[in-house]
Amino acid sequence: MNAMHRIASRRRVLSLAVALVAATAAAPHSQAASAQDIEAGVDATLNRLYREVGGAYDLAQRAAGILVFPSVIKAGFGVGGEYGEGALRIRGRTAGYYNTVSASIGFQLGAQSRSVIIMFMTEGALARFNRTDGWKVGVDAGVTLVTVGASGSIDTNKINSPVIGFILGETGLMYNLTLEGSKISRIYR
Repeated sequence: MNAMHRIASRRRVLSLAVALVAATAAAPHSQAASAQDIEAGVDATLNRLYREVGGAYDLAQRAAGILVFPSVIKAGFGVGGEYGEGALRIRGRTAGYYNTVSASIGFQLGAQSRSVIIMFMTEGALARFNRTDGWKVGVDAGVTLVTVGASGSIDTNKINSPVIGFILGETGLMYNLTLEGSKISRIYR
């Protein structure tokens, strides 16, 4: 395959990825969750996190803010996309609603759901998030994913990143994934 064909192929794949992300982002808005639905999902997700991950409640109490996406749906057939809606909680109160969108290229087939919890551990990290319209993981800030130790809990004294994250799958805490490239934007409910 010559250089022109490779460039054309890459453009087609990129166009498909953009179209999929647009479709993924647009489709949930036609059936967007209500504020009450998002709130119920956030409560259930946080309760599950506290129940399944020892030490998570202590971290949450120290966090300046917690962004929770109860259900992030990832679907793909070669080109994939992700979408979810959630809420930012500051001192236990909802401060706003957000969505997360990302696209990926590579071998993928099917769909899966996961919950994403992002904790802003410093006031500065939370302020930077709030100042950015369309906050992108890996560009505007890195998110350190938390893993569970041998004891089945996390050592909250060893976590010193300003932004940390948890990904909960159907079987519990997942730490072999990444949030890199996810774009988080404010929505209104």
